[in-house]
Amino acid sequence: MTAKKVVLVMDIWRDIQRHLLIYGILLLLLISAFSVIYFTHLNRQTTSKIEVLLTERDALENEWRNLLLEQNSLAEHSTIESSAEKQLNMTRPDSSSEIIVKLL
Repeated sequence: MTAKKVVLVMDIWRDIQRHLLIYGILLLLLISAFSVIYFTHLNRQTTSKIEVLLTERDALENEWRNLLLEQNSLAEHSTIESSAEKQLNMTRPDSSSEIIVKLL
């Protein structure tokens, strides 16, 4: 009985040795397939991150444009004058209270 098991094991070992190239190619094929799956997954994740970043960039650009428009509108002379009148109770000076300084 043990002799039959030994013979069977030797037959299996010879069969493995005979088809070693096929097993190696099969192993390389599996490694290649899993690497394609892995790198495709990484590519999809990276593309998703890029889309999120581009959307965030667009939102920040819109906010920047709005802030520039607000800054320009607040920097206008009429806006500054009305804010000074309302918040600080300032008024324009009369011509009688103006003092002209001449430089020589």
